Amino acid sequence: MRFELWRQDDNGNRFPVGCYPELSAAEGRLAELTRSLHKQTYWITVQEDEEVMTASLDMSDQFLDHPVLSGRYFYPWPNRFEEPFFVEGNGFRLGCRYCRVHDDAPTIIHFHGNGECVADYLGEFEERITGLGANLLLAEYRGYGMSSGVPALAAMLEDVELIVAASGVPQEQLIFFGRSLGSLYALHGAARYPRAAGLIIESGLADPLERILVRIEPREVGATAEELRASVQRCFDQQEKIAAFTGRVLIMHTRNDDLVSVSHAERLHAWANEPKRLLVFERGDHNTILPANLEAYFDAVGRYIRGIRNAG
Repeated sequence: MRFELWRQDDNGNRFPVGCYPELSAAEGRLAELTRSLHKQTYWITVQEDEEVMTASLDMSDQFLDHPVLSGRYFYPWPNRFEEPFFVEGNGFRLGCRYCRVHDDAPTIIHFHGNGECVADYLGEFEERITGLGANLLLAEYRGYGMSSGVPALAAMLEDVELIVAASGVPQEQLIFFGRSLGSLYALHGAARYPRAAGLIIESGLADPLERILVRIEPREVGATAEELRASVQRCFDQQEKIAAFTGRVLIMHTRNDDLVSVSHAERLHAWANEPKRLLVFERGDHNTILPANLEAYFDAVGRYIRGIRNAG
């Protein structure tokens, strides 16, 4: 038996907040949310089986998926690589890459940044991660690499479930890993699959609205400032999502990140549950965090993977 906490926004959309093994834990979180200024409808459901939540959620949003924002936030370009792992969607398919080398190992689902693609992570990154004792599924976005379709910020949240289903891995063996923009999708995965083993955030976003407003003014997508803020809150409430996750968390950032301030990492870490670790590198910036800290980076990820395997 488990207890799921749900919320409903002002438009009648329903979203999972978290899954708890004890009623008291679900009631405690419910009390915290209802005391806040963010007034929405919350309720608890009881589930007798061990299956993942299967409610079909429409995460599309007219403002966040507007072509103007998509055109300024995403940088898709086609490329090809050997042995793609295709994930079928509704009218599109995602050209991912799946390295399965350990039958009993956790599987990392990795979401890259908006200026990258799966092909950027072939070779050394794959070899280092699998060498640390984890399988690796490199997730691709719509329109990028060998994928079809058009990228859309909010609608692609639904692709996380498609990728998880295609992996064939039970959620207890999943680690969601998100870099930069990819942190939005990794965090969504962690909230959607609260029994997942872990969550890794690299140069991630605590406040997506901040980055969106760098690219557009609300009027350019047909929204008022408050409407755009409400859309971001509905789809990308990073605080609520990470607070609902109870697996092991690793957050990595550079002190000199020139695009996403280290304060984003500090906020995500503060909101996360234990066990958690914040690792701030003194070398590198947003786009050089990995090469500037190569050995320390993989040492941290290796320790994290071993911690999950030992706990299991």
